Amino acid sequence: MTHEEFVAAYEAGRIRVSVNRERASRFVSGHALLPLVLLPVLGLGVGLALVGYIITGTLIFLAALVLRFIVRRSSGGFIVWRALQDADFYREALAAEVLALEECSTPSRSS
Repeated sequence: MTHEEFVAAYEAGRIRVSVNRERASRFVSGHALLPLVLLPVLGLGVGLALVGYIITGTLIFLAALVLRFIVRRSSGGFIVWRALQDADFYREALAAEVLALEECSTPSRSS
């Protein structure tokens, strides 16, 4: 299914889009380079705690963990939103088996 067909079918409610949550979180983390951002921030938090700034270090460490949790929780909705906006992203998500498309017998959304 082409991107244009996907967008039209989604807006008409003729398809059901399923997102594999585990693969979606890895997919989004990889595209956002999340590990390259989080690891230094986590290290900064640990480093600050070790040199005596325990509260500041703990807060930075916890903020990095919360960011990671938020990205993982919101990855499913982000994948669908971005796939509707960007044809290249749609093809990448299908190839990575993050998105699964199913035909609906009756429209599930009202236009």
